[in-house]
Amino acid sequence: MKKFLVLGILFVLPLVAYLFFASGVHNFAKLPVLNNEVGGVENLEELSKENITLKNKITVLGFLGKDVHNKQGNAFNLNQKIYKKNHGFQDFQFVMVLPYGSETAVKELLDELDNITDVSQWKFVFGTPESIKSLFATLKTPHRLDANLATNFVYIIDKDGNLRGRDENLKENEPKVYGYDASSVADLSNVMVDDIKVILAEYRLALKKYKADRKDK
Repeated sequence: MKKFLVLGILFVLPLVAYLFFASGVHNFAKLPVLNNEVGGVENLEELSKENITLKNKITVLGFLGKDVHNKQGNAFNLNQKIYKKNHGFQDFQFVMVLPYGSETAVKELLDELDNITDVSQWKFVFGTPESIKSLFATLKTPHRLDANLATNFVYIIDKDGNLRGRDENLKENEPKVYGYDASSVADLSNVMVDDIKVILAEYRLALKKYKADRKDK
């Protein structure tokens, strides 16, 4: 009897494990779209005068505000936990939004980041307070900009300009995730790292499928 029990466990457990993980892959194959009406940054001015767009890019969008030094820790957290691991992905970029007058502080921040890693995918755009508030409002999140036009939260925008995040999970008692707190290393490490992996894997898979379809033609 014990022999049959052991054999049953040896055969059944791997099957149960497979079904569990297969179900997980199916459920989390894509990062949910939370808003498909995010505004663009084309009317904002880029630091190096190049044309920056959210279209056809996977973007981490942030709002550093006029007090750049106060948000410098957030930038270093993002650089270490998210940017350094993924900036080799061709269509991946960081876009930080700030008001006019912050250019000098941003150049100093870029110089410091440049001592750590290649900063070519860090983009900084500038605008009026009105244009920044207008862009932020299109995200339609429960978050707010502070008096300096800044927030600790950063947002994942996909190639179609959609806000990606996590849906509310009533079963697990988890709220919607609209953005990620860049002031919290735990939030970046435990939540955003995984979500970035999911969306990059999604596009890698789509690219492989596209190349395979091209070969078949």
